[in-house]
Amino acid sequence: MDSQLEKPRHIVRKFQARPQHEGVGAVVRRSIGRFELRYFDPFLVLDEFSVAAPAGFPDHPHRGFETVTYMLEGAVKHEDFQGHRGLIKAGDLQWMTAGRGIVHSEMPAGPGVSKGLQLWVNLSSKNKMIEPKYQEIQSKDIASTSKNGVTVRVIAGKSMGIQSPVYTCTPTMYLDFTLKPSSHLKQPIPIGWNAFVYTLEGEGIFGLEKSGPVGAHHLLLLGQGDGLEVWNRSNKVLRFVLIGGEPLGEPVAQLGPFVMNTDEEIDQTVEDFQYFVNGFEKARHWRSEAMVGLEA
Repeated sequence: MDSQLEKPRHIVRKFQARPQHEGVGAVVRRSIGRFELRYFDPFLVLDEFSVAAPAGFPDHPHRGFETVTYMLEGAVKHEDFQGHRGLIKAGDLQWMTAGRGIVHSEMPAGPGVSKGLQLWVNLSSKNKMIEPKYQEIQSKDIASTSKNGVTVRVIAGKSMGIQSPVYTCTPTMYLDFTLKPSSHLKQPIPIGWNAFVYTLEGEGIFGLEKSGPVGAHHLLLLGQGDGLEVWNRSNKVLRFVLIGGEPLGEPVAQLGPFVMNTDEEIDQTVEDFQYFVNGFEKARHWRSEAMVGLEA
């Protein structure tokens, strides 16, 4: 954290993520994957979601990328067509590699509102059709440390001398920072990676000390450089995530939850899903418990 940055990154673009409706009755603040910013290589979507039963995200497919679900409040019940199921609670992480195909359901569990972040990370052409897999880490097992008023939870990558055990097919860093009032952070970022900040709570100064403070629910795209400098000049706690990834530099063809490299591959994916082949075989007869309940 005390390392010197030779070329600090500055904010090159900033906008507020406004609420919109997604799924069935759910509300998300989408910052990547909307008309202002369709794609920020290798990131396809960033949603800050807020959902309460009976709303949610019932049975839907994915192919060609990873979904990273990081819970902030409440819990989400996850089920998929391979029989995998579980509860993702506040502070927990699920890193799902959809690869050649997953059909799953994500629904709020328990009373009240469940909130979290979902990030879609693109896969390179050589990884798009790999077998699906999950990495799930409970909150108590996420690598975390504090120093000089700065606390970091290392979802992926490394910070302040600690490393996440998460394996990322597309090289990625994902850091959850909390800065107490009057604290200051210097965080290295690999040169050449694309990186951004998403603010969750409080307000902070990012990149240039003389720049104005930025409040919650803002996406800050960072220019190139070797790291980020942040100051909390307010009298409240500042919380944000810093996410970066190595650009793939490949063409992107997307149709909703399917992300491939060409239109032909998208057509093939639609056909595979329609006819339950090439990774979608188990979708033919599968309904989640949540969907069965909705249909009853």
